[in-house]
Amino acid sequence: MAELKRILVANRGEIALRAIRTIKEMGKEAVAVYSTADKDASYLKLADAAICIGAAPSSQSYLNIPAIIAACEISGCDAVFPGYGFLSENQHFVEICTHHGIKFIGPTPEVMVMMSDKSKAKDVMIAAGVPVVPGSDGAIKDIAEAKVRAKEVGYPVILKAAAGGGGRGMRVVEDESYIENAFLAAEAEAIGAFGDGTIYMEKFIKNPRHIEVQVIADSHGNVLHIGERDCSMQRRHQKLIEESPAVALTPEIRAELHASAVRATKYIKYEGAGTFEYLLDADKKFYFMEMNTRLQVEHCVSEMVSGLDLIEMMIRVAEGEALPSQESVVLKGHSIECRITAEDPIKFLPSPGKITQWIAPGGRNVRIDTHAHAGYIVPPTYDSMIGKLIVYGTDRNDAIARMHRALSEFTITGIKTTIPFHMKMMKNPDFINNNFDTKYLENYSG
Repeated sequence: MAELKRILVANRGEIALRAIRTIKEMGKEAVAVYSTADKDASYLKLADAAICIGAAPSSQSYLNIPAIIAACEISGCDAVFPGYGFLSENQHFVEICTHHGIKFIGPTPEVMVMMSDKSKAKDVMIAAGVPVVPGSDGAIKDIAEAKVRAKEVGYPVILKAAAGGGGRGMRVVEDESYIENAFLAAEAEAIGAFGDGTIYMEKFIKNPRHIEVQVIADSHGNVLHIGERDCSMQRRHQKLIEESPAVALTPEIRAELHASAVRATKYIKYEGAGTFEYLLDADKKFYFMEMNTRLQVEHCVSEMVSGLDLIEMMIRVAEGEALPSQESVVLKGHSIECRITAEDPIKFLPSPGKITQWIAPGGRNVRIDTHAHAGYIVPPTYDSMIGKLIVYGTDRNDAIARMHRALSEFTITGIKTTIPFHMKMMKNPDFINNNFDTKYLENYSG
């Protein structure tokens, strides 16, 4: 594979700016795309070129494949960096890029297809020798089968949309009297959200931790893990705080977890950056949940504890370079990320509008990934995340103290943000003592 010289960033916001910076630092040219809602975004001026690809709705712009391919051809790009969300896991987009001679910086469409259907991905993981949550063998065709499988698995069970994500198309069922309504509701929600009503079933693991492993693989069969992250602090299946390493793990369980992710990555012949997500139960047993065939929002904490630039590594892998040895990856210290969103910090309702004041924190080992600034108008059209505040410490207590200090300096006015929520969490005894799980915030009244 030849060197990539001009890369189109098929995304918006903080990840677009993040990618543009790395691309330019590598001595390459970056092309930005934007919708009419983002026409005044400041990062557009930092790119070597910026091209409007459509109106504000994402279906007419950031999901508009013909417009993005046209932007690549007009600007002479030889590659596309997808970021996360939008087209980052769309196998058809990858196929079209390949047809037009444009390198997609990510995995092959065949692997995307393999891992995008969660029920099929589970079968693949079983074949790879990775622990999975007990459940149905593939899709559940109707209510009668759901009742039979639930008895086999044992209540409580969880029904999940095979094409799902973000908590949509999911229902927990405590006993058989609820399964019919739950199945119909999950199926209807899955059809509405994803256009696919396929449902599968798993044993419901109560109060788990959500642990994920960052991997990256090249075209030569080499696979690296960049440690793991704890993403258990979430609300309605949306992650709010992420950290690395996961202090809930023992050294032995951590080694097993990393090994399983590397083994699975090699088994599916993956190429690029990806994330294996697991549930960790009260007995410290871990189970594969899903694989994200893209970069994750929370990749920053892995970068902080490793000193690596994952986007740079993705680009080098796309150019055909071989990865270094696992021994060269040195993980040390502790990193925490707080997602700063334009939302009410109590009800978590969107709060779009104009930012009238923006005073960002600084200091040693403080990083902010954001496209926002004073005068920026947060549009109601897209995800409410306006930035990520990431800190690094010698250990977890050091990182928590630094995060609280940084949050106390962070001033944003004109809109509501989740900064007050994060400040409370950094002083929350349960968070400090690592006494929480994925369901913690459901009962939190702070």
